[in-house]
Amino acid sequence: MELSQTPPQHHTYIQAPGYFKRLSLIDWLFGFALLAGALFALNRYGSHMDVYEKGIMLAAAPTFAALGWTWKPVRWLMPLLFLLALFSISLYGGDLDAANHTFLLKYLLSSQSAILWMGTFFFLSTLFYWIGLVARSPFGGSVGSILCWAGVIFGLTGMLVRWYESYLIGADVGHIPISNLYEVFVLFSMITALFYLYYEQRYATRQLGAFVLLVISAAVGFLLWYTVTRDAADIQPLVPALQSWWMKIHVPANFIGYGTFSLSAMVAAAYLLKSSGHLVDRLPSLEVLDDVMYKAISVGFAFFTVATILGALWAAEAWGGYWSWDPKETWALIVWLNYAAWLHMRLMTGLRGRVAAWWALVGLLVTTFAFLGVNMFLSGLHSYGKL
Repeated sequence: MELSQTPPQHHTYIQAPGYFKRLSLIDWLFGFALLAGALFALNRYGSHMDVYEKGIMLAAAPTFAALGWTWKPVRWLMPLLFLLALFSISLYGGDLDAANHTFLLKYLLSSQSAILWMGTFFFLSTLFYWIGLVARSPFGGSVGSILCWAGVIFGLTGMLVRWYESYLIGADVGHIPISNLYEVFVLFSMITALFYLYYEQRYATRQLGAFVLLVISAAVGFLLWYTVTRDAADIQPLVPALQSWWMKIHVPANFIGYGTFSLSAMVAAAYLLKSSGHLVDRLPSLEVLDDVMYKAISVGFAFFTVATILGALWAAEAWGGYWSWDPKETWALIVWLNYAAWLHMRLMTGLRGRVAAWWALVGLLVTTFAFLGVNMFLSGLHSYGKL
């Protein structure tokens, strides 16, 4: 079930020293388009931004350009999302009720419809990845990958449209859609899927999709239950503590950590199965599984560290202190210490094999409680995130 090797393509390359010498004309056009978009946004909407938001906007252009240069699918994903979001916004015509009577919005492109399609595509992707794995079918893996990309496209489109919908409710209500459990479960699904798709291409194998999509499907299943039982898809005004630009960077960094930690746990499950003699001829080598697990935890730990520091700075601004031993803060620290210890043992003692895999798998339980269990069973300053 290895990905087929595509023949090398011929590109026109810009002659520049070092890394930039390897960039194609398409790469440069992508980068300039992002820069032009950021400058246009600053010119058009800069009066509504503070200095921090302007800084984030300017930093986003080179960041996403570098991402697109490193991982080529970003070069078509971002323009496609831009066009879908703009088309969806145009269908509203400034009227939120259009989502109830405009066919394309009602059944496809409103935030709730797009996110439901996201969940459908992720469930189907899981099914086809497992068909591909069990039946040794490259076709099943290929369809699973396509469906996973479709889920990402609809999920991100839904989030962008939801952002616009919040402003249609009222200028004082509008906010980036990462403020409650409904929105962050969508964010978690997107981040985990995107990191998986990167590793899928990086290691030229689709066999891990069957495992990673299980945790994404579990998140989508919870999201559907939460939506039906709590009317969670309704857009609500931000509570005062969340009315801060810190939210725009703290929450995404946090969920890059949660997503990659969850991905590493599912890879660890595949490692344990193969090392126990199951699916031996269907899964990548133990060395590949170990490497994906290590890299996912490394990336997650870096972002989770940044998120924890940002969270402390945000807490000082909102509540007057950097640390208050709130249950959410305490469990975030436990998650951080768990993966800090894992990485320390890996780098200092060469931790490998089944012990490392079991540790990463147990880490999913710790991460899940910090992500969801605290909201369900404990109270504190983060009570606005309760179920």
